[in-house]
Amino acid sequence: MNLPLPAIDAPDILLVEDTASMRTIYESHLRRAGYRTVSTGTAAEGLEMFRVHPISVVLLDLMLPDRDGLDLLVDLLEMRPETSVVVVAAERSTERTVAAIRRGALDYLVKPVTESRLMEAVEAARRAATIAHPPHSTESRAPLPDFIGHSPAMRDIYDRIRAAARSMAPVCISGESGTGKELAALAIHRLSTRAQGPFITLDCGAIPPDRLESEVFGHRRGAFVGALSDRLGAAELADGGTLFLDEVCELHPTLQPRLLRFLQSGLVHPLGAEAARRVNLRIISASTMPLAEAVRSGQLREDLFYRLQVVGLQMPPLRQRGEDILPLAETFLARYAAIEGRSFTRISPEAMALLRAYSWPGNVRELSNVLRAVTVLHEGDELTPAMLPADLRGSAVLPSTESGDLSGLTLAEVERRVIEAALDRHDGAVPKAAADLGVAASTLYRKLESWRTD
Repeated sequence: MNLPLPAIDAPDILLVEDTASMRTIYESHLRRAGYRTVSTGTAAEGLEMFRVHPISVVLLDLMLPDRDGLDLLVDLLEMRPETSVVVVAAERSTERTVAAIRRGALDYLVKPVTESRLMEAVEAARRAATIAHPPHSTESRAPLPDFIGHSPAMRDIYDRIRAAARSMAPVCISGESGTGKELAALAIHRLSTRAQGPFITLDCGAIPPDRLESEVFGHRRGAFVGALSDRLGAAELADGGTLFLDEVCELHPTLQPRLLRFLQSGLVHPLGAEAARRVNLRIISASTMPLAEAVRSGQLREDLFYRLQVVGLQMPPLRQRGEDILPLAETFLARYAAIEGRSFTRISPEAMALLRAYSWPGNVRELSNVLRAVTVLHEGDELTPAMLPADLRGSAVLPSTESGDLSGLTLAEVERRVIEAALDRHDGAVPKAAADLGVAASTLYRKLESWRTD
């Protein structure tokens, strides 16, 4: 297809909007701000213009006369994954919003779009395009700062963190305790266009119910007994940056509707305040319990689930990262030896075999604690098996009397036999078997579900 393209040198923004009057308005706003634009009213012409020009940002209407905008979104990002696409829709639909974000859209605007909102979205998209890396590049699969490990599971996490950082979409990070959920949230923030803004953490499970609303939204002096001065809540403190809701499934039911309204409107109304204030922040949440499981159990509202988990990230447990245990252990040993003034420089092969054979129910945090204890309690150049905790040395040896002959089996097969043996001992009671094995019950439920689908 050979199309007559506008005589504009190196446009960097493509506008695909089928309503001519809206197209004219958007172009006027963009050109007044100094952007070079090219525009069309159809998906076919938009795709051809995208092929011809080095476009970095696309403003895409979802309702096009010749094709669904979501399908065009997929094609654009398959051609150039580093492109920032801002979707524009006639009405807000949770289903369409989630679909657009999951397909790679950076932001979702609802008509009518004000000039300030349009420019805010475009500027964020330009910054995101500048720092973006194609997801299949060598650099994108390299470890992120503060992360250690090259296992396939972690390489996938690095890719997903970088992809999530380019978006404005809410992210929910799930995983067992000690897998690095807050570290992943911080990495997303630091790689995003909000990196210069604040990163505010709120532990939803550690705040008393009677203080939750004040902690999240703040209060004004005299709002309640003991409110002696104005206090900013976490939502206002995170304005311009990221609000990290840790253990969001522990959020008290009475606060969940208020959080939902805030996510829908972006308005913060502190206790005792006469008026609400709009804030601009990104929500990242984390939970040890999968959010879908929390919804099924009635612990989390379903509508809040759809707002929080537009993008999901599952942190792998350490037992699924066998090849990362050695570099993690060596890093922790060197770090704590320096802190404690010890001379440790290496780990014996026998000690490393024990570290590899242990199931690590506490994940990376437990490994870090074990290495810290070794450097505090022992001296020497080499870490030996005798220096490791007795319960670790005992647990690292799999019980062949209960699981049969384990020789020749893969690690996954051994794990399955041990779990099945524990379930048999407790007549199929998953919580009791999990306690026996030192893992969370949710871990066994996930294992059983995956085996059913094999």
